[in-house]
Amino acid sequence: MKYLLFCVAAPLSLAACGDRADETRGVDHGETLLSVSASGQAESRPDQAQFQAGIETFAGNARAASEANQEKIVEIVAALRELGVAEKDIQTRAVTVRRIEYGDRKGQYQAANVVEVTMRNPARAGEAVTAVTEAGANIVSGPSLSMTNPEATANLAYADAYKAARKRAEAYAEAAGMEVSRVLYIRDAGGMQGQTYLRGAEAMADSMMVQTQSAAPPPPPPVAMPRPEERSPSMMVGTTRSDVYIQVDFALRET
Repeated sequence: MKYLLFCVAAPLSLAACGDRADETRGVDHGETLLSVSASGQAESRPDQAQFQAGIETFAGNARAASEANQEKIVEIVAALRELGVAEKDIQTRAVTVRRIEYGDRKGQYQAANVVEVTMRNPARAGEAVTAVTEAGANIVSGPSLSMTNPEATANLAYADAYKAARKRAEAYAEAAGMEVSRVLYIRDAGGMQGQTYLRGAEAMADSMMVQTQSAAPPPPPPVAMPRPEERSPSMMVGTTRSDVYIQVDFALRET
């Protein structure tokens, strides 16, 4: 009886195996796998600018250095407030006091206070840099332009990339006398948004990761402080471009 049951069950098992899809790539029998890589682009105008401004002072003791520093940072913040910069857009980034152990100022104390400023109107960032300079700031870094909602622009670029991948897949299918049956898998391979690296999925191709990472320039170093009489040039806001990469697996079938 056991032998008869096995003989009946065996053909059913083989039939099930014969109808089973390729679990590795999700392709059914009668379908052909097509893997397509594509890129997408989108541009958006930056709507904010950030820069850092601060003051460093020196004195014979820590208290004197700190007090002198506090007086100057108050003037710098006041200059920003006069330009209409809101309190929530001025954030302390560093406060330090240290004894100098080398050089011409050995034995003195150095105090530093640096704030980060967000300009909601990026076109006025140059004006703000000039204002803090005239208020006594001797530490300045930036400005850098960015968008309050960078993901929205990135999504437009990814949609553009998918459309490109789909059109390429349809071109392959037509040339082969086939049609696109379905989408099996979409990989986000990351990209760049201006100077910001967009991280892709961990499963991305190594070559794409190297390509997008190598495209990212190093962050700019703090710039030398201009003298008060040197006016900052007007800000040219322009547009920020997002370049992204994807890989899509399609299943093709005969028409």
